[in-house]
This record gives sequence, C-alpha cells and structure tokens, in this order.
Amino acid sequence: MKFLDEAKVYIRSGDGGAGSVSFRREKFVEFGGPDGGDGGRGGDVWIEAVEGLNTLIDYRYQQHFKAKTGMHGMGRNRTGAGGDSVTLKVPAGTQVFEEDRETLICDLVNVGDRYRLATGGNGGFGNTHFKSSTNQAPRHANPGQEGQEKTIWLRLKLIADGGLVGLPNAGKSTFLATVTRARPKIANYPFTTLHPNLGVATIDGREFILADIPGLIEGAHEGVGIGDRFLGHVERTRVLCHLVSSVEEDVAKAYRTVRHELEAYGHGITDKPEVVALSQVDVLDPETRREKVKALKKATGQTPHEISAVSGEGMTGLLRALREVIDSDKAAEAEKAGNTGAVSGSD
Repeated sequence: MKFLDEAKVYIRSGDGGAGSVSFRREKFVEFGGPDGGDGGRGGDVWIEAVEGLNTLIDYRYQQHFKAKTGMHGMGRNRTGAGGDSVTLKVPAGTQVFEEDRETLICDLVNVGDRYRLATGGNGGFGNTHFKSSTNQAPRHANPGQEGQEKTIWLRLKLIADGGLVGLPNAGKSTFLATVTRARPKIANYPFTTLHPNLGVATIDGREFILADIPGLIEGAHEGVGIGDRFLGHVERTRVLCHLVSSVEEDVAKAYRTVRHELEAYGHGITDKPEVVALSQVDVLDPETRREKVKALKKATGQTPHEISAVSGEGMTGLLRALREVIDSDKAAEAEKAGNTGAVSGSD
C-alpha cells in the first residue's frame, strides 16, 4: 500500500426535499383541506477516525463526496425521507483544514472520533404548514434548503510513542526492521526511506509504537532533499530517538545539523525528551569508538547509547530507555488528567 499523508477533498451535503402542495380529496368528505407533507432533510457529511488505516491513499482515487438529497414531501401529510449521509473514514491522527490549508476544522486524535463537516439542508414545508383561519386552502409550499459545499484538506500525522530522527543512512530503517516486524526499504545510499514507516517494538513484554521518517539534511526546512514535510509525523510522539551514524566523520556536527532542522521546524518538537544513540558501532575499532562516543556526549550533554542492529549490541538497553521515557510521560499525563478531574469535581 502506498503512503499518502495529505489529500484535497470536495464535499457537499444534501439539499432538503421540497414541500408538497396537495389537497385531501375523498368521497363523502366535503371539506378536504390541504394535506401536503414536508420535504425530508438532506444528508450530512461526516468524518470519522477508524481502526486499520494508516494512510490517506483512498482519497487519491476519489476526491468528491456528496450526500443524498432529501425526498420531496407527498400528499396525505407524508414527510419525505431524509437523505443518506456520507462518512469519510480516515486514520487516527488526521487533521482537517479549510481550503486555505491553515484554518483547522478538527483534529481526530483517537479512533472513534467523529465530526460533522457539512450539515444537510432542511426540508421545505408542505402547504399544510401554511393553513390558517384566513387561508384555509394555501397553494404554495417551501423548497428545501440547499446543502453546504466546501473544499477541505486532510493531513495525517501518525500516532506513535517514539520517533526516529537522524541524517540519511543513520541506520533508522535498519533499527526499525530489527526491533519491529516492519519491513522498510534498506539500502546503502541516502534517502532510501521516502515515506514514514510504523512498527511495534516489544521490550519486557510491553509494546510501544515507533515511527521512522525520511532522513533530514542541512537546509531541510528550506526544502533541501526531501525537506521537513514528514516531521509532522513525530510531532505527536512522546520521545525522540536520535540516531547518529558512527560512520560520520564528525558525529557532533551530524547531531547539531539535525537539531538545527528540528528547531527551524518548530511546533515544540525540540521540547520533547530525546534519547541519543551512536549507531553502527560494529564497524569501529575500540579507540575510534571511544573518541566518537566522547565527542557525541559533549555535543548532546548525555551519554549516548552504543548500538549495532547487525550484532544486536545495545539494542535492549536503548529500547528500555525509550520505554522508560514513554511510561513516565504517560504517568504524568494521567496524573494531570486526574488533577484536572478533581478540580472540576469540586466546583
């Protein structure tokens, strides 16, 4: 399945059905009077986050969604049936924007979240509605109201616990393939990863989700390379796992390059906890390895994990470190929610 994280969609809710002009005509009924029914309501357009999706690829092949028009009213005071609604099904983490691509309409973070994007038009009144003591035989009815139409943008930001960042060929895809069942493309050239990948890692019997995005290079925030368009997929993560390849001549510079791009992107991404790892250490001799670990420690302010996806060295320790940060963040979030509930309950 191809990955698509942005789509432009046209939506239109259904028009309301027209009211009916009708008069009761029955044998032995001298004064029948009006009996035109109201029109049915037009269908709505909804959007809903569902399970089993992690891309917006469906909206590459269908961009127009229209709800059904309400049925017209009929004689004998019969109200027209309401038009069928349309529901756009999207992955959790999808944001909906107006046509200007800046005004946020809704953010569907959790599975089951729903939002009505366009409301169907009300049905028109039949002539029964206009009957009065001075107008006992009205010969007019209302047309149904028109539905709403608009163009919207869908933007997906993957929901993951941890995000992998680093320069191209830092070993992110290899790491993801080693610790999860994901099968990203792996090759010995830059920008092997062209779209984000998700995988579920397990450590000590507990699972968490990792997201791997294409590598960043200097100037990514200005569109150099693949740019920073995929950084939105690590905005929602609880921790960043910053991989620096030991093959880099200057590991400190490699680290600072990525951090600069993260800072230029903004959106609070640099405020997230960060776990740093020196990858591909199996290719270094002991002395060079010590030097690079020392240089990276000085640049990051923390002791980097030394890992090798090939030999398995340090992988368990890194996963436990990520899991610890994720658990800590979830506990803090739960405590905050509990305190908020307690304050609300006391009011």
